[in-house]
Amino acid sequence: MFGSAFNPPQLAHIAVVEEARQQLGLDLVVIVPTGEAYHKQPESDPGRELRFRMAEVAFSAAAGVTVSRCEIDRPGPSCTYVTLEQIAEENPDSEIHLLMGADAACGFGGWRHPERILELARVAVFPRPGVGHEEVSRVFQRLGGSDRIEFLDAPATGVSSSDVRGRIASGLPIEDLVPQAVVEMINNEGVYASEL
Repeated sequence: MFGSAFNPPQLAHIAVVEEARQQLGLDLVVIVPTGEAYHKQPESDPGRELRFRMAEVAFSAAAGVTVSRCEIDRPGPSCTYVTLEQIAEENPDSEIHLLMGADAACGFGGWRHPERILELARVAVFPRPGVGHEEVSRVFQRLGGSDRIEFLDAPATGVSSSDVRGRIASGLPIEDLVPQAVVEMINNEGVYASEL
């Protein structure tokens, strides 16, 4: 499972999912666009439905990937442990991995019910600039979950979705950062137009 606002989805998201699929031998990666974040309101949010559609378009050509509506359709704030409980119930014989960036992993102790998340899933962490393995490992040691974490061997990407939105606001091209189909959707539907 890879959850994010996908505001917008970018090429780095797709690369990380492919690395995880290959390195962990995953049969399926479930992309979960956030419905309503419980801890923060996404900046320049075009709405959950549009973010879902952008994610669907972004990952449409990726093998072994599906985009789930579970948080988009669920009312109220999205909580990872609730989503994982739903995925575990629907896939009782599967081993679940939760994919997250090292920056998010550093804040994992502040998530809602992190111990429950560790019961339901192993955590696969992809590198982010400026965040070392030791820093992430300390968080999971404090939670007693050192045996539930693994680090993906992938290049750290410094590009974020907020960087992409900043480029749009500045009138700069985003074609080298965002899948072409998503670029077309952003242009055709005026997503983030208020930032221009």
